[in-house]
Amino acid sequence: MTKEELTLWALANGWRLIAGHPSLTKPGAPNDPIVRLVMKATVVNLEVRKPAGKWEKVAGESYADIVAGAEDELPRGLGFETVPSITLLMQENRDALVFARFSGR
Repeated sequence: MTKEELTLWALANGWRLIAGHPSLTKPGAPNDPIVRLVMKATVVNLEVRKPAGKWEKVAGESYADIVAGAEDELPRGLGFETVPSITLLMQENRDALVFARFSGR
């Protein structure tokens, strides 16, 4: 996958750009990212924010080694499986975006 493809995938699956990074937020704090993708020139890093507020790199890989999954699957090769409940968090973020459109926010 390329940087652009990964960004488009993330935005289509509930991620939002926060501080320039595709991010997932806590359900109760929609402006507080807890998971983000830090995209650099040749690599992308998956980071999780610890309770103390510090970002920890969970996984990192070059774009060439990341493979797009099927329509409803996570891309393979980036380590999404190391983040517990990532699919649930993505679903909650996707739902929040849909409901925000309905309410006009």
